[in-house]
Amino acid sequence: MEKYTHTNTKAVLDRMSRAIGHLEAVKRMVEGGRDCSEVLIQLSAVRSEITGVSKLILKEHIDHCVMEAVWKNDAETLENLKKAIESLL
Repeated sequence: MEKYTHTNTKAVLDRMSRAIGHLEAVKRMVEGGRDCSEVLIQLSAVRSEITGVSKLILKEHIDHCVMEAVWKNDAETLENLKKAIESLL
């Protein structure tokens, strides 16, 4: 498989860094015995960041890889997209 240059790499890495930061904060909160509702709010922030990263990557994949796969009639790439979406949902 050839290497693909992502156009949203910085945005993806920034969002991943935020998610990791939130997750580390959640770990500290649990270790410190913080209130469950506060922990749940922070977990919601982690989920939101991960969802945002997933959307960025999926959009780029559709805009570039999938469009090319349709043009080339590449059924394998389209099948892989279906599996990826299924696992995201």
